[in-house]
Amino acid sequence: MLDPKTLEEFGAKMSALLANSPARDIEKNAKAMLGGLLGKLDLVTREEFDIQAQLLARTRERLQALEARVEALEKTRSGQ
Repeated sequence: MLDPKTLEEFGAKMSALLANSPARDIEKNAKAMLGGLLGKLDLVTREEFDIQAQLLARTRERLQALEARVEALEKTRSGQ
């Protein structure tokens, strides 16, 4: 079985080798291009999405309560 220290050394050497290779430049360019494309899209963060989902749930609850009140008022009014 391989020694964890040997694996760490190998990983460090590979990282150093890749940092100085054209692959690193390609990765940087790809990340920049992807970041630019995603920046143009109308996206929200997960936190913003969750906040809006909570707001929508509260709004639905209030709407249902208001609908029930209107229905009760209509029943009492039609009964008069």
